[in-house]
Amino acid sequence: MTTSMKLLYFAWLREKAGVGEEDIQPPAGVATVAQLVDWLVARGGGYAEAFGDRKVVRVAVNQEYVSLDHPVAAGDEVAFFPPVTGG
Repeated sequence: MTTSMKLLYFAWLREKAGVGEEDIQPPAGVATVAQLVDWLVARGGGYAEAFGDRKVVRVAVNQEYVSLDHPVAAGDEVAFFPPVTGG
């Protein structure tokens, strides 16, 4: 059984976080997207800058758009990206 989650970062989030994707094992108690972001920010590095304004960060869990209160679990793929603008 997998205990890790795959995180994907796109556009300026990738640049600020300094990584395009990673497999992570968050600690127990990380059960929602918001808690995952809190944990990432606490790791230091560019994560605090990447998630400085959460209102402009979009999230997808297993390729479905979700809100910050959406649950996350081992085996999930969580993608972070800026707002998509159309034209």
